[in-house]
Amino acid sequence: MTEPASPRSIADFSATLPNGETVSLSDRLGKVVLVVNTASKCGFTPQYKGLEALWQAYGSRGFEVIAFPCNQFGGQEPGSADEIAQFCEVNFGLSFPLMGKIEVNGDAADPLFQWLKAEAPGLLGSTSIKWNFTKFLIGRDGQVVRRYGPRDKPEAIARDIEALL
Repeated sequence: MTEPASPRSIADFSATLPNGETVSLSDRLGKVVLVVNTASKCGFTPQYKGLEALWQAYGSRGFEVIAFPCNQFGGQEPGSADEIAQFCEVNFGLSFPLMGKIEVNGDAADPLFQWLKAEAPGLLGSTSIKWNFTKFLIGRDGQVVRRYGPRDKPEAIARDIEALL
């Protein structure tokens, strides 16, 4: 699916499920969404537990977590889609959407992440993602509200999520 030349919200993007099916993110309009690039063999991997806790706490109020596995940082997500999904389910009981593996930096960066990085640059205006578990909070209007670094634990984001709900 071709992405629009000038995306205005998360609704202008699609994502690929682990089975290869493409889904529109337009149905996320009206929800508060936390988009995260993840990895199964990272020091921050235990954050999956906190992400699941946020999903469980706020999902019924219009909140969603969407995880995008990425192998660009230290080769910390080498598995197949099935291996990643099984790891996340067995070790963290994940029930929120896990998308297919993507790239978040470089020429092959997923269009959604290109937009997220432009809308919410990192330290000193950097548009690259520095490591796994960088998080982007999106408001009900589909606009990026804030970017969080890998060291920002999911539970520390709860107050910002509540404010948007």
